[in-house]
Amino acid sequence: MKSKHAPLAPVALACLLALAGGAQAQQPTYKIAYIDPLSGPFANVGELMLTHTQYAIEEINAKGGVLGGTKLQLLQFDSKLSAQESQSALQAAIDQGAKAIVTGGSGSSVVTALVQSVARWNQRNPGKELIVLNHSSIDPEMTGKGCSFWHFQTEANTAMKMKALANYIKKTPDVKKVYLLNQDYAHGKQWASYGRQLVGLARPDVQFVGETLHPIGRVKDFSPYIANIKQSGADSVITGNWGQDMTLLLKAAGDAGYNLRYFNHSAGSVPGTVLAVSQARLGQLTWVAEWHPGQAETPRADALAKAYKAKTGKDFLAPRIDFTPRLLAAAINKAGSTDTVKVARALEDMSYDSVVGPIRMRAEDHQLLLPQVVNTIAPVDGKSVKVGWEGTNYGFRTDAVYTGNELAQGSECKMVRP
Repeated sequence: MKSKHAPLAPVALACLLALAGGAQAQQPTYKIAYIDPLSGPFANVGELMLTHTQYAIEEINAKGGVLGGTKLQLLQFDSKLSAQESQSALQAAIDQGAKAIVTGGSGSSVVTALVQSVARWNQRNPGKELIVLNHSSIDPEMTGKGCSFWHFQTEANTAMKMKALANYIKKTPDVKKVYLLNQDYAHGKQWASYGRQLVGLARPDVQFVGETLHPIGRVKDFSPYIANIKQSGADSVITGNWGQDMTLLLKAAGDAGYNLRYFNHSAGSVPGTVLAVSQARLGQLTWVAEWHPGQAETPRADALAKAYKAKTGKDFLAPRIDFTPRLLAAAINKAGSTDTVKVARALEDMSYDSVVGPIRMRAEDHQLLLPQVVNTIAPVDGKSVKVGWEGTNYGFRTDAVYTGNELAQGSECKMVRP
């Protein structure tokens, strides 16, 4: 008995296979654009941030992605620490179908320009909106007067970090004369301003003996700045420097034999800083972050750091960068949609159980409330510092821990929602 179904002709079979392959290739994706420095003086910072972001996205995808099968796709762009380059990257990201921007290491002025451009694009292109998740640019204006519905800050801002340091300095009588040395851009000016204001409130007896702003990423020798600081009689420096601007500052002070205390926002989480402190052999660098390597009683962060190192071969330093795409994924699932407006609304007032403990995205200004740990880079002593870092006998000593709620401050944000 002959079959009623004739065999498929080779051409027809080929067409069916092509269609099947095309359907498989067209599996839904949610595109995220990474825009941060991948070249120039801060390339090591950008690479660290990129690897943290990639790791988190790969883990999310390995567990099925979002919405039961939509995979996250990361697009990479080099901001070159330039507002103009970042604008070009943004347009390329839009052209390639990105729905979210992850950024922060380009500096507050660059990220602010990105957020403003996204807001203009969204207003002109309803239905094609983007959101910006900012993990490292911490100018309080971004969640203050300059707040935007489309911007979410996943790092403690300058005021929160300085409040943590001021609380610590209040209990540190050795700090008597302070010099303010910062990069000449929005964040550097903010770090100096909040340093003078909040440390001054915590310790009215502290003398501020000098203040200087220097070009960002262009100073190769900080010895003239160190000479000015020494002449002022300062024992401590409040500096928002990061990347090579921090390591070169440490080197110049060490070469001059000047034993300074430094108070910074995130220097210890940048590759090369611990090594620079160990080589200088002088000075104490105290900084503040959501976690530091070797911190006691942080099993979940420790496990993540171990898995990250095993997979990437690199040191894990910044939980907030890792949980930034995880927050986005949780918001997409909560919204039940990849529609940007719905995702943004889902992010507002979202609580999330992160590896550093409970965190919450404050709805009124889109400022994440997360813990902050004041810690100092110090020699391994087997007690307060048990593990060396970057191949040195220096690690991190916990000085104080504050919750996000303890550091939260009021906001001048007047959020305009679509």
